[in-house]
This record gives sequence, C-alpha cells and structure tokens, in this order.
Amino acid sequence: MTEQVLIDRSEGVLTLTLNRPEKKNALNGEMYAALGEAITAANDDPAVGCILIQANGDMFTAGRDTSDLGGGPASSATPSGQPRFGSPLVNALARAEKPVVAAVNGRAVGVGATMLLHCDLVFVADDAQLITPFANLGLTPEAASSLLLTARIGHARAFSMFVLGEPVDAATAVAWGLANAVVPAADLRARARSAAVAVAGKAPTAVAVTKRLMRDVEDVTARIQEEGGYFAAQLKSAEGREAMAAFREKRKPDFSKVS
Repeated sequence: MTEQVLIDRSEGVLTLTLNRPEKKNALNGEMYAALGEAITAANDDPAVGCILIQANGDMFTAGRDTSDLGGGPASSATPSGQPRFGSPLVNALARAEKPVVAAVNGRAVGVGATMLLHCDLVFVADDAQLITPFANLGLTPEAASSLLLTARIGHARAFSMFVLGEPVDAATAVAWGLANAVVPAADLRARARSAAVAVAGKAPTAVAVTKRLMRDVEDVTARIQEEGGYFAAQLKSAEGREAMAAFREKRKPDFSKVS
C-alpha cells in the first residue's frame, strides 16, 4: 500500500482517501494499484458493506498523473487472464460487488470524473466541477465512459464533455443525473459518510443483487478493453504527442502540422 491512499475500515465502511494534495491528487501507478487492490479485496470481505472514496486537499483528483502516461492505460505485459487495458482502479470498480459512494470536492478531471460513473451514490461539494478533456489531450474516452456517460446524459451532452472538455458544475451534475446531491463543502464528508453507513446497514445480499442487476458487467468490461486499445494508440500517435507537448509547454496544440 502507499501513504498516498489512506485506508480505514469502520462501521461497515471501507474508506479510501486520496492523499496526494500537493499534486492535486493526480493518480500515479502506486495509487491505482492500492485503490484497485482495496476495492477488489472488499468483494470477499463480509465486514465491508460499502466503499467510500474521498480526497484530501482542495481537489478530488486532477486525473492520471501525466508523467505516468507513457505506458498507456495499462502495460501490455499483463499476466495471463488479466485485462490488457484499463487501470487497476477502473477494472476493480467495474467488477465491484459492494456499493461505492463518492464524495467529490473541487475538480474531478479525466478518470476522476469517469470513475464516478461506476459509483452508486455521488455527492458533490458546491465547488465541484467534472471535467473530461480527452480530445484536448489528443486522447479518447476511457473507463467505459463512452458507454456509461452517453447512457446517463445522452449523446449531445456526453460529446460536449468529451470533445469540448467543458466543465460541468455541481448543480448541473445533479440535474443531469451524474450526482445525487450538492452539499456545502464543509458538510460533504459527513453527508457521504452517513449515506455509506446507511448502505452498509442494509441486507447485504439484497444490496449486492440490486447492484448486479442494474448494470451489465461484461458489457462494461468489454468497453473498457475496446477503449483502452484506442487510448493506447492515441498516446503513441502524432496527435497525442503534439497534444501532450502542448500541455506540458502550456500552449494550444497545433494539429495542422500533424501528419
């Protein structure tokens, strides 16, 4: 495990706290692995009735650490039978059997926004913004978001988020069905915690079956793999290289010179 992800178990709730505030909670390989391992282990832990994801600092997460993007969504050298694409976090969330609650403060960028599509309850602080700037970075959707976001909010809104990269504020996130409620930032953790404890106190089999019936896990995991192939290709493409260079140099990318 890593100190960049804090883990607590109490009242039937597994709480995972992103703890890299000095880097805006940008997710690196160690954090992906720690989150994925904890979520997967909860499937077989009868003491865990619900998972709560929250973050220290002023931002939920800036998304994947761009310095960690070189290898793509996942290494192609995966053990036999393991997913080739998709981070350990995304693959674990897609197959999570326990309900997942998220408490989102500040910005949730990239995977910080798409991971919420795998959560069962989402509470957003009044300062929250969901941002999926994939096309801005020369990239394509991930975490099955091309399937899940489109189903949730429709093609036009999803396209706007993916391609224009327009931020979605807290009130809009609730209106579009991406979150359950807007909460004052000072009350966010208490509200999300209360919901997680309430979920953990329900009949576990009934809750697990309800969650399973509400989504097709095989469709979701298949889309994660399909998206991952395109994502990895874009990272290596001339478009992707230009977009990443522009991001690091803090300039607008010039795709006209990309052949």
